[in-house]
Amino acid sequence: MDERKILLSEKELPSAWYNILPDLPEQLPPPLDPRTGKPVEPQVLLAIFPESLLKQEMSPETWIEIPEEIKSIYKIWRPTPLHRATSLEKFLKTPARIYFKNESVSPPGSHKPNTAVAQAYYNKKEGVKRLCTETGAGQWGSALAFACNLFGLECVVYMVRVSYQQKPYRRILMQTWNASIYPSPSENTNYGRKLLKENPEHPGSLGIAISEAIEDTVSSHGTKYSLGSVLNHVLLHQTIVGLETQKQLSLIGEKPDVLVGCVGGGSNFAGLVLPFVRDKIKGNSNVDVIGVEPTACPTMTKGPYRYDYGDTSGMTPLLKMLTLGHDFVPPGIHAGGLRYHGLAPIISLLIDKKIIRAVAVPQTKAFEAAMTFARTEGFVPAPETSHAIRVVIDEAKKCAETGESKCIVFNFSGHGHFDLSAYDAYLQGKLQDYEYPEEKIKEALEKLPKF
Repeated sequence: MDERKILLSEKELPSAWYNILPDLPEQLPPPLDPRTGKPVEPQVLLAIFPESLLKQEMSPETWIEIPEEIKSIYKIWRPTPLHRATSLEKFLKTPARIYFKNESVSPPGSHKPNTAVAQAYYNKKEGVKRLCTETGAGQWGSALAFACNLFGLECVVYMVRVSYQQKPYRRILMQTWNASIYPSPSENTNYGRKLLKENPEHPGSLGIAISEAIEDTVSSHGTKYSLGSVLNHVLLHQTIVGLETQKQLSLIGEKPDVLVGCVGGGSNFAGLVLPFVRDKIKGNSNVDVIGVEPTACPTMTKGPYRYDYGDTSGMTPLLKMLTLGHDFVPPGIHAGGLRYHGLAPIISLLIDKKIIRAVAVPQTKAFEAAMTFARTEGFVPAPETSHAIRVVIDEAKKCAETGESKCIVFNFSGHGHFDLSAYDAYLQGKLQDYEYPEEKIKEALEKLPKF
């Protein structure tokens, strides 16, 4: 078998998603009702999510079967290839063996449709007519637009304003798949109008876009809300990435020593690593699992493990997670998908228990790594993915210094074809690094709920 591109057949597509909840070292803290401080009642969540996804959110089952209707759509692009980055290895003069799972081959160009297709399917099955969501860089919005179009659902997307301006081609892609797009904060909701009145040039944030999408959802008939990261059922659907990777590595007799993924809310990272983390929790592996975030939004490396709202206006239940505070508004870096104030509760718990670790890198260093990768391997990564590549290169360089021949695997979570304006800014020397000020973080954390 050619190690440069390890493929699986359609028959080898995983038949079930992996649910890590039963295997966690301790029970995940429940979502809380902000009014009472007690675990939120299911009927509150039914106002915004379909019942089937809420069951997955709290399921005690280790394996959840993938319906045939979803598998038939997955087969448009899945199983995805696992590549060995031999040209990058040669350039770095490293004994490390570097592999990347190529999720950019999906129609929207990222890992996001793994859960978008599933969420659209379950909503359609329960009679939902319209889905509302938010998006940062536009990868999630385009994935949900793609999925809704396949199932005949109306799709409404609130896109973080700074990304809406930076990435017009992602907006066009969503519109191509019949979605309606609003730059957030928008004039379409009460909360958006309030923020624009205070600051007409407001850059927006994922937390604000979530607030607008939820406000739209609860005020519109036949509508449910769809989230592209953070929640348990989203991470569940993404485990198809890691399950395929395990099969592909076994075909060539490899086991990872290091796993790397970029982290915003945590979905692509979790999708790759959770099937491997299962073995680590059980004591059958000592794999080094590294999540990478921007220094401009240091949720994992500087945020406390606290209960907080998932949105800015306080419409969501409280989640126990690493957070920079729901009022956090990050700088307008080009990695729009990594600008969320919070982190998936599952990933937050695993970091708190030191089962996985986190690294923050500045955007110029991420783009430097992206250029190296594009010029050696040919694939142009998304700005988000470039953060993972930065750490992969750093780990491979350590191997060159020590002589260790480690197996390093990372998730190539999306391509950068719609992010060339960011590459242009980098090539012209216009990109700036942001180290989010400690005092700003402290200010945001002072407003955390007192539970």
